[in-house]
Amino acid sequence: MNRVILIKYGELSTKKGNRNYFIKTLTNTVKEKLKNYDVNVYKDRANMTICFNDKDLEDIKSIINKIFGIHTYSVAYVCESEEESIKNLVLEIAREKKFKTFKVETKRSDKEFPIHSQDFNRVLGGVILKNIDNISVDVHNPDLLLKVEIRENGTYIYHDVYNGAGGYPVGTQPKGLLMLSGGIDSPVAGYLAMKRGIELDAVYFEAMPHTSLDAREKVINLCRKLSAYTDKINLHVINFTPIQESIYKNVREDYCITIMRRMMYRIMERLCGVYKAYAIINGESVGQVASQTLTSMNVINSVTNLPVIRPVACLDKLEIMDIARKIDTYDISILPFEDCCTVFVPKHPVINPKMDTAIYEENKFDYNSMIDDAINNMNTIVVTDKIDEFSDLL
Repeated sequence: MNRVILIKYGELSTKKGNRNYFIKTLTNTVKEKLKNYDVNVYKDRANMTICFNDKDLEDIKSIINKIFGIHTYSVAYVCESEEESIKNLVLEIAREKKFKTFKVETKRSDKEFPIHSQDFNRVLGGVILKNIDNISVDVHNPDLLLKVEIRENGTYIYHDVYNGAGGYPVGTQPKGLLMLSGGIDSPVAGYLAMKRGIELDAVYFEAMPHTSLDAREKVINLCRKLSAYTDKINLHVINFTPIQESIYKNVREDYCITIMRRMMYRIMERLCGVYKAYAIINGESVGQVASQTLTSMNVINSVTNLPVIRPVACLDKLEIMDIARKIDTYDISILPFEDCCTVFVPKHPVINPKMDTAIYEENKFDYNSMIDDAINNMNTIVVTDKIDEFSDLL
């Protein structure tokens, strides 16, 4: 039996005037992700079809599970849109399955097909009941649900429907810069941002020797997990040590985290200009730590005019952890290697900082020249989901 993968777009279908652009972007992504396999990809306004070799099916399924823009997909059997061919194929498929109850659902996109959908459901159901013993029809909760889609170019028959990654294809929105730490939250934020079509670069602030090479490797591995949902992610590594040491030398202790975040946001804004990014993205969750109260966010946010997108802002920690496990970043995130946001945490960071105080404290040292130096000495690592040679950077 000839089989194809049948993809349903879902949310892409609501784009009206921009639908062709979204579908074209998704098609290009699928072709790029499957370029090492013998496949043919066809699209129309409602579906995408992938012709494949049977030996590659499981590999292909694991890849398309991580392509945003796919609502659902199925492995479908194909025949001519002709009554006897459809009846024969439906019976052949049913004979391969073990079930006690079943239902047939027909969708007749080809209006030239002479039998209406509801009538054809009964015809196909009758064929199955006549040829397979000890079964019955159950229209509410069947063991086997056979879906039949009759189109001009052929009829597609399938039973299992798999959930895709959903959302929009990466690249349908401009670039954003992700503040990627080694924690649980920021990789989840990056995943959710890509799900809305945002292309990502990532920025990692390290403070050697206070942070370790293991901490950098941890972030690279997190980046690799995220890159499975796109083609690659550029990871920009910022040496934050001089800035952080100056903060803890000159600034009152309870304001150190506030000033540190304000410096990071200034650097992020500069990098957005360099890399033509339209937003800063991070893993802040309202109220989770002192720098993530609304008061703190307001004071920290004031140093940039760019949108700051916080995809996990209103999720609790357990919800974030569930997503982290789903995308396979959780076990990496909990490795015991501290980043610059945790290594110098004061005992009692200010929860409700004052804007005037923050400005006064940060003006105690020449941060502008340090920001220039940090950006000028930045390293960039191109990360994919393949095993890369990063040994010279670790």
